[in-house]
Amino acid sequence: MFLGFCALLIVVLVPLTGGNLRRLAEIKLRWVPLAIAALAVQVFVITIWPAMPHPIAVGLHLATYAMLAAVVWVNRAVPGMIVIALGAGANALAIALNDGTLPASARALREAGIKPRVGFQNSGVLSHPHLSWLGDIMVTPSWLPLRNMLSVGDLVLLLGAVILVMRVTHSAPPVADPPSSESSVAECAEPVAQPV
Repeated sequence: MFLGFCALLIVVLVPLTGGNLRRLAEIKLRWVPLAIAALAVQVFVITIWPAMPHPIAVGLHLATYAMLAAVVWVNRAVPGMIVIALGAGANALAIALNDGTLPASARALREAGIKPRVGFQNSGVLSHPHLSWLGDIMVTPSWLPLRNMLSVGDLVLLLGAVILVMRVTHSAPPVADPPSSESSVAECAEPVAQPV
């Protein structure tokens, strides 16, 4: 809900700051099907079949981050994509060092109203977490419904998305290359009559 609220806020701010939302359609992202496949696998592991054998769940979860890393790499020239990579990388590092689970604080879990469940958890309280400060240690504002936890990586990801949208929507439309001086002279020259 929080990320959806932020996305809506960004969209509203674009025209208010002189941007053009239509320019977002001009972004040519590569390997989009791979990103969709990675997200689908995450949903399968986390939501549809969390009771699958733990090693398989961990392997699939980490594989999705490798897939998303490949997509980010081939699109690294897109504004904001490097910042998005840093955010996703922070989450991936914490997950990889904690056996496939992003460490969460008990306070954040309690304030968000999230109860531990049986099976694989992409985020949860761990006995001896590594790099716990990169985990889900923050909570979305209480005035938003469906509160959730946030990590440092999530905030960096959000910053990257803001940079992407603002840079693209405020960029000047491409200008056609001016004709070279030689071609201009050739086009402007008048044909000369030849003597008979």
